[in-house]
Amino acid sequence: MSVDPAKLEAFVHKALGDLGAALTAALIVVGDKLGLYKMLAAHGPLTSHELANWTHTTERYVREWLNAQAAAGYVNYDAATHRYSLSAEQAIALTDESSPACVLGGFQAMTGAMRVTPKLVEAFRSGDGVGWHEHDPDLFQGTERFFRPGYAANLTTSWLPALDDVEEKLKKGARVADVGCGHGASTMLMAKSYPNSRFYGFDY
Repeated sequence: MSVDPAKLEAFVHKALGDLGAALTAALIVVGDKLGLYKMLAAHGPLTSHELANWTHTTERYVREWLNAQAAAGYVNYDAATHRYSLSAEQAIALTDESSPACVLGGFQAMTGAMRVTPKLVEAFRSGDGVGWHEHDPDLFQGTERFFRPGYAANLTTSWLPALDDVEEKLKKGARVADVGCGHGASTMLMAKSYPNSRFYGFDY
């Protein structure tokens, strides 16, 4: 089989990009769990020392985190002042959990999903399944965080009203099964909006 060096190089560059993305995803979860993004949004621009002080973390780790985040385009760095900041757009995506543009839950969910890899390897060999309940809790928590803002913004205001006769039935009173409801964000939103109906959330 002949090898095209240019195609090989392009593929390796793609793979390296995916490796960088995977590492960046892990660092985004770190920033989320430690409150680094929220503190930058609230008090930035900050130096690494200032951010570490605000978040009660170790400056050496925070400095490396900030540099990696700046290189990946998730925070901004001012070389003249040695300070880091978030743009308005970055702040929404990385701190505002009421916005459908917030991506934090997605990164939490996907890094959580990666932790099932050893079980998947064994399932490939044995043919057995991997239960949804066998995943890391971050997958479930992150999934809710990721989708909840979209539900809040659209479920009862545009998605359900777009279905023929559905909203009218819900207003009058209906029994609804929300199958695959996760932690119940969608179920509770519908229950609040349509008090004459009864909503039952089911999730494996």
